[in-house]
Amino acid sequence: MLTTEDPAMRKAMFLTVVLLLLLPLVLMSGAVAAQTSVATNTAQTSAAAAGSATGASATTSAPAPTPPKTKIAIVEDTLHGHKIVDPYRYLENGDDPATQEFGRDQYAYTRAVLDPLPGRDRMRARLTELLSIGTLGVSPQIAGGWYFYTRRDAGQNQPVLYARKGVDGRDRVLVDVNKMAADATIALDYWTVSDDGKYVVSFTSPSGTEHCVIRILETATGQQLPEEIYVGRGRSLAFLPDNSGFYYTRFPKKGTVPAGEEMYNPRIFYHKLGTAPDGSEDKLVFGEGLHPQHWPSVSLSEDGRWMLIQIFQGWTKTELKIKDLKSDGPFVDVTSGKDFLYTGFVYKGDVYIHTNEDAPKYRVFRVAAENPARTAWKEIIPETENVLQTVALVGGKLVTEYQKNAASLVKVFTLEGKPAGEVPLPTLGTVGGIGGQHDSPQALINFHSYTVPPVLIRYDIADGKTGVFAKIEAPIDPSPYEVKQVWYTSKDGTKVPMFIVSRKGLKLDGNNPTLLYGYGGFQQSMTPQFRRSLFLWLDAGGVYAEANLRGGSEFGEEWHRAGMLEKKQNVFDDFIAAAEYLIQEKYTNKDRLAIQGGSNGGLLVGAALTQRPELFRAVVCQVPLLDMLRYQNFQIAKLWIPEYGSAEDPKQFDFLYAYSPYHRVKEGTEYPAILITTAESDTRVDPMHSRKMTARLQAVAKNGADRPILLRIEPKAGHGQGKPVSKQIEEGIDVWSFLFWQLGVKQ
Repeated sequence: MLTTEDPAMRKAMFLTVVLLLLLPLVLMSGAVAAQTSVATNTAQTSAAAAGSATGASATTSAPAPTPPKTKIAIVEDTLHGHKIVDPYRYLENGDDPATQEFGRDQYAYTRAVLDPLPGRDRMRARLTELLSIGTLGVSPQIAGGWYFYTRRDAGQNQPVLYARKGVDGRDRVLVDVNKMAADATIALDYWTVSDDGKYVVSFTSPSGTEHCVIRILETATGQQLPEEIYVGRGRSLAFLPDNSGFYYTRFPKKGTVPAGEEMYNPRIFYHKLGTAPDGSEDKLVFGEGLHPQHWPSVSLSEDGRWMLIQIFQGWTKTELKIKDLKSDGPFVDVTSGKDFLYTGFVYKGDVYIHTNEDAPKYRVFRVAAENPARTAWKEIIPETENVLQTVALVGGKLVTEYQKNAASLVKVFTLEGKPAGEVPLPTLGTVGGIGGQHDSPQALINFHSYTVPPVLIRYDIADGKTGVFAKIEAPIDPSPYEVKQVWYTSKDGTKVPMFIVSRKGLKLDGNNPTLLYGYGGFQQSMTPQFRRSLFLWLDAGGVYAEANLRGGSEFGEEWHRAGMLEKKQNVFDDFIAAAEYLIQEKYTNKDRLAIQGGSNGGLLVGAALTQRPELFRAVVCQVPLLDMLRYQNFQIAKLWIPEYGSAEDPKQFDFLYAYSPYHRVKEGTEYPAILITTAESDTRVDPMHSRKMTARLQAVAKNGADRPILLRIEPKAGHGQGKPVSKQIEEGIDVWSFLFWQLGVKQ
């Protein structure tokens, strides 16, 4: 199967190795409920949450809950001449009875604070309505006259994969994971199709673990083939043109390698249909001797002759290798040794290469597959002032997504790189993905914005006409809301953009409850996205701000590198400057300002609350990294060393220790009210970060009952991928009721 450089490939790679490409969507919708599996039978404490925040008051006169006392067991390390004292090292072990007791105590305390908050029943009703608004998958595909896409309708916890014969045909269910588990905790993490559309491959995993098993269906009949192959986090798969077999990326099963190594060591295998259905007879094709943290993915040319391997080596470096399957010769380097990013595909004997090599905003080259030496490359799409994010081959044209000031543009080029049109988009917004094959008559473009629900736009390659292939009907009238893009100045003078969403007619009186969101890392752009639960906030008079911090890719690779490794402090400075701008321009004040971030964004708000605790009233810190001296020892975090660095390196230790939130907590400081969330099955960011930070803050913070420090641990859930709507609603109630209480918002 020809795999193009569209989000179905590139984002599949990043979703498995980056902290969360889809986290902003999940976390703003609400994702983490407040129970641990060790605490599900614990009786909920009914004591009322006391205290008030700018007009919010408790509903009973019961004594305020107090945080539990946590055991201290000091461990001392000496790193590069620095004495590091860790009083909660034991909380890194989730199986330790003391850690489980800690979880039970935190559960009871969190419930005692949140459950009595007023308006939770009304909030549940509204969030249920908002989160019932459907979704459309970001990676539609077209193959063999079939149109494939995922959609979640009202009443469904998980998206369903549909096939449609012809653009105007009827949708038919192919994969419905809602029926695979009573509690809807099995997720469809990824899917792909054979080049002729005959077969569909689903990648499913339980409880947010992202440990996937692949299964194969015949599109026309829905019949499942015998194959059930464990691939772990592997996300690439390419069928041969005759469908006799496929190449795919696979991780080792737990128990087949030393403990912890199953998180790494992905390899490329070949599976012939009809052989052992568990993949035990599959042939290793690529990866022998590969670095354990390097990550190969595979694609084939449309004629099946050329195999292209992309090797992920970190967020600043990938390499490409090619192999002629007809001659069975060795793999040949397309790129080698350079610290740049390369993705590509092969079509009609040519390799198309999308890269930031000496072009921070990216460009496209073409070179003959038979002679891919760098000296033979020809630039066909040069770098421009806008960032070239993705390139998809559809219908013999190159359909591209650019970002201009953090919003999407779609432009079309010939295979020679000549302009061939532009796809009109409904408004300022985000292209989530571009779907289609080399011979497809149309491209399917996923689009959405802050107040525009997802739509799949059909773009006809031949005549440039557009239409709607599928859309989500939502009871949302966009007319009462407005979206602004403002620019502010960071600490070092850098100009940074920020989106601000509110109801029209907002008074800049310095007293609006405001939620500031950020991420700032791993090349992930914060672009306008449809956030369902946000309307609960906007309709209550809230303001939502989203800053385009350095570390993302809004302005290309230079913007990314300005927010990584020793320059990570720039990201925190950008975020703090965004908060100061909102106060200075009288959107809000420090008592009505909250911040939120998840994953790498959880690190962001952790750094912000420890560096400027007086600047915020409340913090929602979700699935975060917080102990930056030990993060690399857990789950898949070694993959992030190229982005963050490692405390094992003396020079990198210095900047990590300077901002590591867990180590910057100061005794006797009054911190904002803090809600930290994590999940039991998170195989990306270990829950130890949340446990240790909560314990440390509760022990030393000078916070009263009106500024609680809370921890919520979600059972049967992971980093956010595949979280069912039922769990999103439960998290949403807790997160929003916490924010409404702290910022004095009345429903």
